[in-house]
Amino acid sequence: MDISDVKRVTIAGCGTEGSQISSMVAYKGFETTVWLRSEASVERAKPRLQAVRRQILAALDAWKADRSQYCRGLSDDRDLTDEEIDQLKEQAGERLLHIRLVTDMDQAFGDADVVIECINEDPDQKRDFYERLSSHLPERTLLLTDSSTFLPSTFADSTGRPDRYMTLHFANQIWRNNLTELMRHDRTSDESFRLAEQFSHAIGMVPLKLNKEQPGYILNTLLIPWFKAALYLVATGVTDPATVDLCWELDTGATPDQTPFRKIDKVGLPLALKIISMQPGADDPTSPAGQMVSLLKGYVDEGKTGIAVGEGFYRYDADGNVVK
Repeated sequence: MDISDVKRVTIAGCGTEGSQISSMVAYKGFETTVWLRSEASVERAKPRLQAVRRQILAALDAWKADRSQYCRGLSDDRDLTDEEIDQLKEQAGERLLHIRLVTDMDQAFGDADVVIECINEDPDQKRDFYERLSSHLPERTLLLTDSSTFLPSTFADSTGRPDRYMTLHFANQIWRNNLTELMRHDRTSDESFRLAEQFSHAIGMVPLKLNKEQPGYILNTLLIPWFKAALYLVATGVTDPATVDLCWELDTGATPDQTPFRKIDKVGLPLALKIISMQPGADDPTSPAGQMVSLLKGYVDEGKTGIAVGEGFYRYDADGNVVK
């Protein structure tokens, strides 16, 4: 199968990543379906998709007003006229309203050319999903996982199609930070790897290819120590999140949304909690790792799980802007 054969794409899950990925797939003109476990999940997904739609439209407005605000994922050409940006905005506004939300697996996956799995980072849930999915997928379908913590070899057998399965890991705000990490396992076919690369280009991403499996891939191998350092400073009482972020902003020239605690809010505090909980000493409340777990758990237990719900370390409005 070649990229010209890819028409229908299904995303399993609609959390922070799933809502962004499905929106960009739809924006690029693919017939886009999101599979969810229940009608309650469908209702939770609708405001997430609406929020991403508003963010993409706002990004296009910002680009039109200030050409330095160009978002790489929204166009290959940064030198568009105002009229051409308006056309992109009209296209986005229309296409992002036509993402199909379904709970039936046959409807979601029965004719999919590409499937992207974005369900919870729980190995048992993933295995169960893949085993149920296998009987619904056409033989041709390329199956990709956006898992941020697991290696594709962990689930290759559960998929029933190890040669057609690999990782395609996205960043956050993918219309702006438009990278994908392509990671195969030892049974991923060359054809599948090439198609994943072609698909990445087709949805406005820059594919970064890994030569072998690596826990944390490229991005998280770099990000996790950064997150841990920021959390350590707050969890042990050295300072507060806003001061950590201001320090990073002033010293590196990063924009406010590229600071440690703003990034943790985008990633989601439950995922950050899961990652820190895997660190040595995390079960000892007196250790630095244990103190970081306590900090994150306090927020999560209060429902402050990040930008997707409007509050994490910061509070956010419907468009994802920090509320002062």
